[in-house]
Amino acid sequence: MTLKKWILVALIAAVVTGFIASGGSELLTLENLKENQQSLGNWIDQNLLVAVLGFVAVYIVVTALSLPGATIMTLAGGAFFGNLYGLAAVSIASTIGASLAFLEARFLMRDTLRKRYGETVAKMDRGIEKDGAFYLATLRLVPVFPFFLINLAMGLTAMKLRTYALVSWIAMLPGTFVYVNAGTQLGQIQSTGDIVSADLVLSFALLGLFPLIAKFVVGFIRRRKVYAGWQKPGHFDYNLLVIGGGSAGLVSAYIAAAVKAKVALIEKHKMGGDCLNTGCVPSKALIRSAKAADTLRHANRYGLESVPVKGSFKTIMNRVKDVIAKVEPHDSPERYRKLGVDCIAGEASFVSPWELEVRHNDGRTERLTARSIVVATGGKPAVPPIPGLNDMQPLTSDNLWELEEQPERLLVLGGGPIGSELAHAFARLGSKVTQVEMGERILAREDEDVSELVLKQFQADGVDVRLKHSAAEFRIEEGEKVAYCEHDGERVRIPFDQVLVAVGRAANTAGLNLERIGVDTLPNGTVPVEEDMSLRYPNVFACGDVAGPYQFTHAAAHQAWYAAVNGLFGQFKRFTVDYRVMPWVTFTSPEVARVGLSEAEAKAQGVAYEVTRYGIDDLDRAIAESEDHGFIKVLTPPGKDKILGAVVVGTHAGEILAEFTLAMKHGLGLNKILGTIHPYPTWNESAKYAAGEWKRAHAPEGILKLLEKLHGWRRGRGGNEPTKQKEVTTS
Repeated sequence: MTLKKWILVALIAAVVTGFIASGGSELLTLENLKENQQSLGNWIDQNLLVAVLGFVAVYIVVTALSLPGATIMTLAGGAFFGNLYGLAAVSIASTIGASLAFLEARFLMRDTLRKRYGETVAKMDRGIEKDGAFYLATLRLVPVFPFFLINLAMGLTAMKLRTYALVSWIAMLPGTFVYVNAGTQLGQIQSTGDIVSADLVLSFALLGLFPLIAKFVVGFIRRRKVYAGWQKPGHFDYNLLVIGGGSAGLVSAYIAAAVKAKVALIEKHKMGGDCLNTGCVPSKALIRSAKAADTLRHANRYGLESVPVKGSFKTIMNRVKDVIAKVEPHDSPERYRKLGVDCIAGEASFVSPWELEVRHNDGRTERLTARSIVVATGGKPAVPPIPGLNDMQPLTSDNLWELEEQPERLLVLGGGPIGSELAHAFARLGSKVTQVEMGERILAREDEDVSELVLKQFQADGVDVRLKHSAAEFRIEEGEKVAYCEHDGERVRIPFDQVLVAVGRAANTAGLNLERIGVDTLPNGTVPVEEDMSLRYPNVFACGDVAGPYQFTHAAAHQAWYAAVNGLFGQFKRFTVDYRVMPWVTFTSPEVARVGLSEAEAKAQGVAYEVTRYGIDDLDRAIAESEDHGFIKVLTPPGKDKILGAVVVGTHAGEILAEFTLAMKHGLGLNKILGTIHPYPTWNESAKYAAGEWKRAHAPEGILKLLEKLHGWRRGRGGNEPTKQKEVTTS
């Protein structure tokens, strides 16, 4: 950081310290102003110009340095100067102060951000150049974030100062007037009768209604703005057009058909999307075969003779394809046509917010219109630009299922859920697996104790896990495929036969012609959606992997409900997507299932919590099945049974988690789980036992001691004397 920046930081720190030391935050309170209203009012009447200038100067400092008290000062402006002078003083001061805060953020931080995140900043700047003024105006009218955060955030963009100042001044005027007017009415209170005066009641009613009015006005202006230049069709071919036949698209179409809307589903490849064809279904089929192999190899656990596992990998993959074929009718065009959905085989691209050009797989082209359109095109595996990787013909979760020969040495890039599931499955099927993860642990989104338990099982099953290894280069040396990784400053050589890349996913947006309707993708490849799943236009929506932030089939289906319902009925009522209770499962062995906060997330967010643990090694059903390993961990607020988060690590973890997910969704605590009858012996008893551990830790010790005395008294011993055993004699 340059000397000038250090000087500015020191100056700001000195002013803030002085403000706190002098009790400025205590002075700028409503109680203090009311207490000194009379004396301040008299002085202001005699020194109006000095008072206004001084007020403006203090307001500028408070706003420029993001100090607390701007709202109170706005009310004070109305109370002491009236609507006219108060509005002028606050409006000018707030604009100047906001502009100074804007410049501070730009001077201190923008260059650093541009150096570190050049591409992201450049993309952000393009968006600001395009819609920045309108976006700023909406934030000022309906502040989603506090104004001081808006000042700082906008300073990091390329918005021009004059644009920022002008838009801020105009957009803040309505809200400033409402607050100044409320202050004016407060300043006129002299008796209890003034409290119920019509002017005061009207002023505070306006104060409460202003956010709603502003939100409506912003929404109206926004709709007019985004649709400017587009000609809306006079009639429509469909109520809803859905692009993509994966989980999100299928659910969207299903819901539309269920409420008797006319809907078409456009899919260029196979219905069912990744989940059916290359993701959830085939991977779980492969994992089950791997588990069977592990059971045979370790049959001695069950009192049987362990046997060498023999089998054809081609036969295993044929079984995977058979499983897909059995599930396929659930997602078939035939089924959806019977439900009332027009299924179209082809590709779609945007012509307007209401019109798509559809290129049928048979070569025909047509244009279709709809009141609303849902983009549900899913995602694909991301392949990083590592030198030489493409020459290795890498496997991904897309093309893995075409294998007919099992790789003897499999290199897996990535320690996330997909990489970990497949690495473990192939190791159990007999491949020599090396898993490379650039981070410090696998399954990094989970807590450390979870990752550690899974890692131990991987190592026990022969997976060679290389942590803190970053793949740097791929080569073919003397006919052998080789990966070179960086690890602690050293170059590590890893030979292999096949490499599986599982380092993340990218959204499918190519060919949609989104630029035609002014939609840019985000840095992670997804499209930017609003809380109602709309995509820039109130009638265009996105859901599933293409929208993020979750890459789960069940999350896609969840989002699809909001996209479809808002698309069909959004003119009357819009629903905001709810992610508060989002479960997920990683199907390694042991399985890892989680919902809500982890310990790491709770710490990062400053959430107070306590942990209750239950070891599944104590569960009778787990012991009976020789699967007595793993644990349940539940996070609750201190002293309360409300569930903040739960993780289950062990066999059938996904099924056990459902009880905690249901409880969180409907506000049920651990006491309710404990009071529910669970059949014995079942895996779900573990949820009840976890709740019992919480109850035991929160037992009312004082009451229990009194009960102990009561029971002793009822035995006639006063609760203190030990019970004497009677001697029994026989003759």
